Amino acid sequence: MNYLKSLSLENGQHGFYQECTAKHKSACCYTLPMDELQKMLSDVKAYNPEAKLHLIEKAYHFAKKAHEGQKRESGEDYFSHPFEVAKILVGIKADSATIIAALLHDTAEEGGAKIAQIKKEFSSEIAEIVEGLTKLDRINFDSKEDYTAENIRKMLFATAKDVRVIIIKIADRLHNMRTLRYFRPEKQKRIALETRQIFAPLAHKLGMYNFKGELDDLAMRYLEPERYEYLKNKINEKRTERERKTEEIIKTIKNKLTEAGIQSEVYGRAKYFYSIHKKMVKEGVDFNEIYDLIAIRIILKDVPTCYAALGIVHDLWKPLPKRFKDYIATPKANGYRSLHTTVVGSHGKILEVQIRTEEMHRQAEDGIAAHWKYKGTDRDKRFDKRISWLKQILDWKRESDDARSLIETLKVDMFEKEIIVFTPKGDPITLPEGSTPVDFAYEVHSGIGDHCSKALVNNKLVQLDTVLKSGDLVQIITQKNATPSRQWLKFVKTSKAREKIRKSLGIEGDQEQRHSAPETFEKQILCEDRKTPLKISKCCSPKPPDSIIGFYTKDGKITIHKEGCPNIHSLEARKDIKVQWIEKKSMQKVLRVKVNDNVGVLAEILNTLARHKINVASLRTKAGKNQTAVNLIRLDVRDEDAYMSAVEKIRQGKDTLEVREIEQ
Repeated sequence: MNYLKSLSLENGQHGFYQECTAKHKSACCYTLPMDELQKMLSDVKAYNPEAKLHLIEKAYHFAKKAHEGQKRESGEDYFSHPFEVAKILVGIKADSATIIAALLHDTAEEGGAKIAQIKKEFSSEIAEIVEGLTKLDRINFDSKEDYTAENIRKMLFATAKDVRVIIIKIADRLHNMRTLRYFRPEKQKRIALETRQIFAPLAHKLGMYNFKGELDDLAMRYLEPERYEYLKNKINEKRTERERKTEEIIKTIKNKLTEAGIQSEVYGRAKYFYSIHKKMVKEGVDFNEIYDLIAIRIILKDVPTCYAALGIVHDLWKPLPKRFKDYIATPKANGYRSLHTTVVGSHGKILEVQIRTEEMHRQAEDGIAAHWKYKGTDRDKRFDKRISWLKQILDWKRESDDARSLIETLKVDMFEKEIIVFTPKGDPITLPEGSTPVDFAYEVHSGIGDHCSKALVNNKLVQLDTVLKSGDLVQIITQKNATPSRQWLKFVKTSKAREKIRKSLGIEGDQEQRHSAPETFEKQILCEDRKTPLKISKCCSPKPPDSIIGFYTKDGKITIHKEGCPNIHSLEARKDIKVQWIEKKSMQKVLRVKVNDNVGVLAEILNTLARHKINVASLRTKAGKNQTAVNLIRLDVRDEDAYMSAVEKIRQGKDTLEVREIEQ
């Protein structure tokens, strides 16, 4: 069993990889005998008989010579790092080019080698990957933040050309995190935070769940050390009892499957510390109230057998309603496929069961890296699909000089949970949680988004800002003369929809910022500390009437976040401060609304205004021609955004003919 897979076992996952043992030598006792190279070559040949072993060996010696005399923070030879990164990638059965580039990935930046030399000695393919992983010259940047952001940006653009760049970078970050204890405390926290915000979510997006889980746990060790040790000790307290019960469950499932003539592999997987921590925070419970610390995995030969095994599990134990997920029929956006069910086990404890084929299991463990192979120059289309979200972001940001803006957009996109909705033809569309019919329209086609007029969800007419749920059937009604509304920018969720709307309206990024006026939002906030400057956080972009919280930052400001923002976890160690929105004075506006004179139409208009907390000062209605009515509504408006949203909703009403604001 390779090292990464051993992390999925309970006695190896939580903290074990941090210790120096006979099975896995840490940096403090690292040695690299020549037979280590032969072992690597043997391991590669075992899964890839056509591998270019002579080039891997050549890269080994090239990198070793380039890093000769260099040391790491731990005092070990620098070459130990690229070699360990390459070993991690061998563990997920990476192709020859990936392993070669991993061995060479620091030779240009740290070892003095030239990209042209790497191209000559190996290939242009290898040279391009290494160049994508090589950092820019630090002297050209005024701040560490700009330098870091620009390097991440450079790496992401290289990834859009060749996804192996990010696969190597994630493995590189994993090894650096495993040896982070040798760095200064402030550097440990900076690298750990960057890992949590960028590299762990990237691994998740690419379906590399083993990497994601370990990166999250290692980041937690440095960002919330006390919480980490607390969970580590708690889990160790009842390890023996938990392992005994898990073995009983595995045996029960295995016997039932065998009786049904089904060959299987069944084992338990301990959950990662950070996922347990997030569940405790989300549900507001103590560790002793978390029961599903271990998930059971059932690996089978084909899809029909997966569904048969699901039936057997449900016969054994009572399934919990609304906890079944069929990711085989509707895979996640990153390609993840599996059946998930949660049952009440024989000990009365909650038990999570995952059922998948061997191929699905390999994809789930290693993600996009599981099938990275070249046949000539043809690349598997699945890889392009896996990083299509990244390419979209990069296309929109390509002309921008603001690397920090790109990173903020990336953070928001990666942290989003996903839902799956369906087109009228039954095609699944994956969207971030909180998406609306407008997001759906742009995801299907930009032309549908640009001419979106109304939406049907589950065959019912809904407002365009309705929040979609997994399983919804969505139909978009278009009109030739319909165009995007600036109001849509206030509720769309996806970066794709936002950028397409901005493009259609001819709005530059800074123009949208001025229109939504985050700087004016800062002036609308009351804070106990009146001397420290306030800054609206870009990751969640709070605005009235969102519930908000403030945090002191290292640059001497107070950042304002939405309560519940995913980035708050990384800020919990900093001092927070109470903040609130200043109540606005009202202004009067008059709306002229022409409608079909049907029963309930006026009531629906008034309900819409009430839901947006807009007071109706007066109302006058007069009959029009052809069974129409004209309503003149005088309003007390405190919140311009709420007013614009209400007007948009009224305009979308099925009986609405015209809506306009008139002079008083």
